[in-house]
Amino acid sequence: MASRYVVGIDLGTTNTALAYVDTQLGESARCQDLPIPQVVQPGQVDSRPLLPSFLMLPNASDLPAGSLDLPWAKGRDFAVGEFARNRGAQVPTQLVASAKSWLGHAGVDRKSPILPWKSPEGVRKISPLDASTRYLQHLADVWNHTIAANSPADRLQLQDIVLTVPASFDAAARELTIEAARAAGFEHLTILEEPQAAFYAWLNQGGDGWRKQVKPNDLILVADIGGGTSDFTLIEVEDDRGELRLTRLAVGDHLLLGGDNMDLALAYAVGTKLPGVKLDGTQLSNLSHSCRLAKETLFRDPSKSSAPVTVLGRGSRVIGGTIKAELTRDVLDSTLLNGFFPPCGLESLPQRRAAAGFQEIGLPYVAEPAITKQLAHFLSRQQESLAMRATGGRASALPTAILFNGGVFQANPLRERLLAVMDDWATQAKAPKVRTLTGEHLDLAVARGAAVYGLVRRGSGIRIRGGTARAYYVGIETAAPAIPGMSPPIKAFCVAPFGMEEGTETDVPGPEFGLMVGEPVEFRFLGSSTRRQDRPGTLVDDWTDDEIEELAPITTVLHGSAGERVPVRLHSRITEVGQLELSCQSRTGERWKLEFNVRESTDATP
Repeated sequence: MASRYVVGIDLGTTNTALAYVDTQLGESARCQDLPIPQVVQPGQVDSRPLLPSFLMLPNASDLPAGSLDLPWAKGRDFAVGEFARNRGAQVPTQLVASAKSWLGHAGVDRKSPILPWKSPEGVRKISPLDASTRYLQHLADVWNHTIAANSPADRLQLQDIVLTVPASFDAAARELTIEAARAAGFEHLTILEEPQAAFYAWLNQGGDGWRKQVKPNDLILVADIGGGTSDFTLIEVEDDRGELRLTRLAVGDHLLLGGDNMDLALAYAVGTKLPGVKLDGTQLSNLSHSCRLAKETLFRDPSKSSAPVTVLGRGSRVIGGTIKAELTRDVLDSTLLNGFFPPCGLESLPQRRAAAGFQEIGLPYVAEPAITKQLAHFLSRQQESLAMRATGGRASALPTAILFNGGVFQANPLRERLLAVMDDWATQAKAPKVRTLTGEHLDLAVARGAAVYGLVRRGSGIRIRGGTARAYYVGIETAAPAIPGMSPPIKAFCVAPFGMEEGTETDVPGPEFGLMVGEPVEFRFLGSSTRRQDRPGTLVDDWTDDEIEELAPITTVLHGSAGERVPVRLHSRITEVGQLELSCQSRTGERWKLEFNVRESTDATP
């Protein structure tokens, strides 16, 4: 029996949101946002449309007893949401931030208590998985305390939930996200890519009005720039016997680049103008938080030429314990427009630093801050495969329309600059200028679109086709003589093609492999967001890192006699929640499931 509510959850890097539809209302049902009560000051709880994705782990003596209590939880010793974010700017060693980015980072053990990252000994810590679970649990507590207070059957854990992830999340990161949701009690779960969710929200804004804004052969770019990440997705509009059909064609890499980078850049720009003041790490974090508020003020009111910022001082030389400064509009524009959205050619490549011999363990931030160059690189990588589909009325593989999403694009100047750069590309290619598809409430669109998708799954509305965002491969080590300093070449054996639909499975054709049982087995795991031509069983002998990248390995201990080698073939399946499952099948029909390794591959502890 279908649940009463269809719920969409945007588990964001910087903010989390929930939207829902009450299906009992029938045709009059509309998507609604859930106000989220949270601690905003010690001892003060208030509702906000968003739950900042921050977790505060204070010491027992830092706050008076009861300061972090919620209506449904007394004696709480941690906080999530607005107070956690604001307090964390002053005490960053107690603040868990970017848990979602850590959840997608294969270089660390995401189930171990590693956050706050680089915090000193004796500080409470938590795993990225558990932090993500706490954000989801907070939503469940809010829902159950308000909407389901008098109806146990309406508890959030019993509703159909669509949870969003970055389109660029690999299989291991998606599996961990699902694990976090299961730990919060969510059982009826579906996974949806965030840019697709934003597009579903746009489709739902005015009934069938979207059909008048797009046409066959349109190529729509969804540019989703949030607080911590940048995500690009291309959606094609096709004519299917007189009806419009939507297909997700391509997704970009998971870029740790967004509004947080911009706030930090503004903090550095303002900090250099403070005479005789050298900011430490805590002060820089505090100033970055203040610059975010000033940035939002200036973008909200174009008539203002500056906005005040403050930073906590050190020592008795600072009057009143704070340093006051101004963020001017000139500094705002020059830092953000020229630093993050500079004009560039479509052939531009993102900057890549030379690898240092010793590197600090941490999140894999991109070296290139220019979002325009990152977008140019994404489109260039997709150029060949997109050009093959550029038929009919689309003369170029460039996007013909753009849908902005994410909190960064609430600022008109940033949207206008990206449009101007893309229009230059279109002019050079002798293509039409890019049209803008106007979205609403960019910080809530993903959650709303996820709820809309839940209705689509029940047969209401148009569905975006697409399947998996990558082709997946296992690595086959080539038999070769040993050469000092060189590893044997790896061939990529395709087990799931780009666009494999949810709920489908296939026997992978090709040779048998000898599988070791009774002891740990590791499979090299690879993916590609550009190779659309590879079918299951395709063996790619020669490839570059730019077209196929190595992902987390698949590891498992298979039952059987230790050291026995069993001839097997591979079988792949995409589950209903969008997870890739691989299994090995023997000649006698016996199967072994290959589990994804979501733990670190090297020793990477803080």
